Amino acid sequence: MNKGMLALLVHGRTENWSPERWKSRFVDVCGNRRVVLLPDPTLDPADVHYAAVWKPGHGELASFPNLRVIFNLGAGVDALMADSSLPKVPLVRVAVDDLTHRMTEYVVLHVLMHHRQELYLRNSQREKRWRPRYQWPARAISVGILGLGTLGSDAAGALTRLGFRVSGWSRSPKHVDGIECFHGQAQLEPFLRRTDILVCLLPLTPDTRHILDRDMFAKLHRDSPMGAPVLINAGRGGLQNEADILTCLDDGTLGAVSLDVFAAEPLPADSPFWTHPKVVLTPHNAADTDPDAISKYVAAQIDRFEAGGALENVVDPARGY
Repeated sequence: MNKGMLALLVHGRTENWSPERWKSRFVDVCGNRRVVLLPDPTLDPADVHYAAVWKPGHGELASFPNLRVIFNLGAGVDALMADSSLPKVPLVRVAVDDLTHRMTEYVVLHVLMHHRQELYLRNSQREKRWRPRYQWPARAISVGILGLGTLGSDAAGALTRLGFRVSGWSRSPKHVDGIECFHGQAQLEPFLRRTDILVCLLPLTPDTRHILDRDMFAKLHRDSPMGAPVLINAGRGGLQNEADILTCLDDGTLGAVSLDVFAAEPLPADSPFWTHPKVVLTPHNAADTDPDAISKYVAAQIDRFEAGGALENVVDPARGY
């Protein structure tokens, strides 16, 4: 198999998603493979064999008749899966240690933030109030992780080493050393009933859309030192019912939330999430994709594929991840 051309299609409006930055990284690692940045009016679509993409519009990949593999540069593939015109070729999702470790950093940071009462302490600082509260130990808090894939399993291990009681839930059975694992719809409620801090790292599929709703929040454990439970969502914006989150924060069903993702991004300026006192908000950068690590990963996958090897982390269309 001859070296095929790699086309980059990156729709980014922030510094970390600069198309030119991504192209320079791919050119560095792809050797004598031709790398083009789309759109390119001089390009013959038939010459493109591989595509590395971030948030392509519906139909943008349909014009390449000889496409062999699509590489998604971020972790979530739900937007791609929703494109009915997507070529029927393998879709590969990102799975590199750099991204995994960044997500674990985010999860640990925000679990500790709520565990160590940072919202109260920062408010005390603004009000010049020196009034420390009792600080409970990590072993008094149960952290539940929705989604025990690569990201969830790594975060669970880090939290366990810090002393938290950690459990996890997945659709199918999983085994993670030191973690109590739940699976399937029948075991979701028992998992929730024991959870003080709920961390969501699920993929977005038709089954998980708006899974983070009032019904779920009402089943979380309510008798911990923290009082009301906490939600941390670093998965996808479509997982959360945002109206339910706001009303549950206001009526005490939830004590606080950390949200990295939203239904509309960038988050509109008039969104109440910006100013809600119980919300910690981040701009979808929990596990920022690093061009150096990802470009090397994609280049190595292509080389192995052209040598007759198997692709890694291919998305199962039936499952959506």
